[in-house]
Amino acid sequence: MTIRVLIADDQEMVRIGFRMILEHQGDIEVVADVPDGVSAVAKARELRPDVCLVDIRMPGIDGLEVTRQLTGPGVADPVKVVVVTTFDLDEYVHTALSTGASGFLLKDAGPALLVEAVRAAVRGDALISPQITVRMLSHFTQSGPVADRRTENLTERELDVVREVAKGSTNAEIGAALFLSLSTVKTHLASVQGKLGARNRVEIASWAWRSGLLS
Repeated sequence: MTIRVLIADDQEMVRIGFRMILEHQGDIEVVADVPDGVSAVAKARELRPDVCLVDIRMPGIDGLEVTRQLTGPGVADPVKVVVVTTFDLDEYVHTALSTGASGFLLKDAGPALLVEAVRAAVRGDALISPQITVRMLSHFTQSGPVADRRTENLTERELDVVREVAKGSTNAEIGAALFLSLSTVKTHLASVQGKLGARNRVEIASWAWRSGLLS
């Protein structure tokens, strides 16, 4: 399956760079790139891409409003949106995710994470830049870990994978750190999600911090 992507960013060089990264992948096609929020909403509704990569600060309407209009509560036929921005303010992260964004990346996250975020969105997952993930979740440790017997259901290898997820690592990075193949990492993650009842890796990371697996 070819993943169809729309890019919305007011900087032409960013759009060109993202297009080059994504179209280098055999399974991703950029169907349009636009410089403002109004065009982003119009093109997304016209072309129905699988994923929209949206900057926050754009002319017309900003990326947060674009996200709300395309995938927010009450939208009848939502389009998946990943916010990609220079600004990692907590307010932006919270607003984007609460209005339905399928990811929040910083522009310096690197090509691998950009591609991973697009694929994660298509899978129904959510990917957030590692430094944001750690900052958002680390406050769970302030009042001490919460006992959770589900920890006993995970194997040692699954716990290792969970710790890497909680650090914000991609599947490829987890494989490299633990000397596992990509397919084995995916198998462990699927098992962990089933045992924890987690819908995606963000919920796995949240559980890890709450349970005191990281400090």
